[in-house]
Amino acid sequence: MSEAEIKETVATVAANISRDLRDKNPIFCPTLTGAFMFMADLSRALDFDAETCFVKYSSYSGMSTTGCVKRDLPFPAKCRGRHVVIVEDIVDTGITMDAMLSDLAKLEPERIYIASFFFKPGSFQKDFKIDYIGRSIPNDFIVGYGLDYDGYGRMLKEVYRYE
Repeated sequence: MSEAEIKETVATVAANISRDLRDKNPIFCPTLTGAFMFMADLSRALDFDAETCFVKYSSYSGMSTTGCVKRDLPFPAKCRGRHVVIVEDIVDTGITMDAMLSDLAKLEPERIYIASFFFKPGSFQKDFKIDYIGRSIPNDFIVGYGLDYDGYGRMLKEVYRYE
């Protein structure tokens, strides 16, 4: 995926979020580490100002999910009663997101939205709705634009299939 396609996708997602949430004072909770680039570009493309608070959840090691979710930086208490947008680089199996949704629900937010730059419908195993999807992709392992292979490749300006 080229840098130009990434920018176009971010602009589309931002326009949809702006249309739906500009008057709801949402708090954006991007997931470290992969979603940091998407969140930076998304925040600049929104047509309103909003609070951002990073969280850190993970379930990957190398090129596959461990099936076990690590919670290194959970959702803050200030999510209570707010419209919360979880921002992800990619949703594939949905295991990590399912754990995040469960944890966040305990804080009783007004509403939870999910914005994911990539979505792998062929890998998806859960039953939740993703409100804003940048691109649906095949079940390939990809790197770049925040996505990594054991910590490397995140800084690439384009997205590549790892073989």
